[in-house]
Amino acid sequence: MSLPKPAMRGLLSKRLRFHLPIAFAFSLVAAVAFKYTVTEPRKQAYADFYKHYDSMKEFSAMREAGIFESVRPTGK
Repeated sequence: MSLPKPAMRGLLSKRLRFHLPIAFAFSLVAAVAFKYTVTEPRKQAYADFYKHYDSMKEFSAMREAGIFESVRPTGK
């Protein structure tokens, strides 16, 4: 009794027919999971931040701290 010969002809195409749809499905699931676990909360955090952001108040605070060289604080 001898071992059967391995099927070498068409092995790549046979394996790809099985593994390629699985790889595409896995990548699609990973992309959707990334979108809803990372990007959507990040966009919501930015929207919440800029909803209450006052740029003039921030500028005044930086001016009073002396960060800018071209704008003097109001007391000086």
